[in-house]
Amino acid sequence: MLGRAREFFQSHPVGRRVCVGLSGGLDSVVLLHLLNTLRDELGFSLSAVHVNHGLSPNAEAWAEFCTRLCAEWAVPLALARVRIAADDPRGIEAAARVARYDAFARQACDAIALAHHRDDQAETLLLQLLRGAGIKGLAAMPAERGLADGPIRLLRPLLAADRAELQAYAVAHGLAFVEDESNQQTRYARNFLRHEVLPVIERHFPAYRHTLARAARHFADCDEIVQDMAVLDAAGAMVEGCLRVSALVGLSLPRARNLLRYFLASHGWPAPPATWLEEALNQLLQARPDAEVRLALAGRELARYRDRIHVLAAVPDSGIGEWSWRGEPVLELIGLGALAFMQGRGHGVSCARLAAAPVTVRPYPGGAQLRPDCRRPRRSVKNLLQESAVPPWQRRQLPALYCGERLVWLAGVGVDCAYQAGPDEPGWLISWRPPGALVS
Repeated sequence: MLGRAREFFQSHPVGRRVCVGLSGGLDSVVLLHLLNTLRDELGFSLSAVHVNHGLSPNAEAWAEFCTRLCAEWAVPLALARVRIAADDPRGIEAAARVARYDAFARQACDAIALAHHRDDQAETLLLQLLRGAGIKGLAAMPAERGLADGPIRLLRPLLAADRAELQAYAVAHGLAFVEDESNQQTRYARNFLRHEVLPVIERHFPAYRHTLARAARHFADCDEIVQDMAVLDAAGAMVEGCLRVSALVGLSLPRARNLLRYFLASHGWPAPPATWLEEALNQLLQARPDAEVRLALAGRELARYRDRIHVLAAVPDSGIGEWSWRGEPVLELIGLGALAFMQGRGHGVSCARLAAAPVTVRPYPGGAQLRPDCRRPRRSVKNLLQESAVPPWQRRQLPALYCGERLVWLAGVGVDCAYQAGPDEPGWLISWRPPGALVS
């Protein structure tokens, strides 16, 4: 065990500050003992973090045990207290895992070491199979990965060891540990597999731990190949943060799904359910070129306009609103950002014409008409924005300036010919800052 742990850290250089996720159970106590033995030899500082989920009546006793153990071994310990709602829609196990990993990500270290072993790997692979996971899920737990897109690495040095090896190590070194009573509760899926299913499998396939771990490695290799394929397909298909529909059309359906999944991941989306991805791809590919397609997932939206697929935060329609402008340099528009007004000469909206009636700002003017080019006739705002390839969801966020009931200026389009400042005439230069942007 000690030799394998040494080889792992020699082949995974991840900084000089290693923190062990310490539950107080057998596995994590063995890992802490191993790393405490190796820290001087391998030259890293060692600490531990215990996450108190508050789910067991023994939670405080476990925290006290970890405190005493770390004090005895001179290992600095951080105690993190989290609370899990009993009615969390993700389920208690999933919610506890998320809270635990959030606590790990807040530690002052270069790497978090966890005590998952080969039995855990086999259980994870079976759970993922039963959930219908894709290749990434079937790759189960990697030996090393990033944590929450931050600088901390997540390490699993014991994946090559069986639970029986850890038990033998604990006995040989006289290690004390706590027992989590929930590990015996078969209402949890992992415990059901561990206590009811895997013993039956072991009677017929005694080497199942090794073979399932090997299968997980094969799936990990396949996932890497799939990711490489997505990178190749994305070259030229992803443009200015968007995905070209024509690029998806030219691919087989499996590769199109893979590219769409990769595109969403590049924007930080969680992995979408397979049924949602299938339906999204179908709508994106089958829609008319002039149709607006919008698909919601996890508080965000996937939107198609012409040949581009956009990822955007769900943007509510601005609704009905009107703001009066009385000459202030900045006009705040609730839900639409702000307008900045600056005086110039020979450009912008004629100051004299604008003084002829009350000036208001309203949301997207719908069927109104505007003539930004004096050489061409008045045209509908919709046609002008279509010509400029402005997506429909962006049009609804555009503020419009009115003088009385006359549309004078529209963000992204310009000033109506009848209100444009003449040569050497004072004019208002108007600039729009969308919501979230700063107005200087």
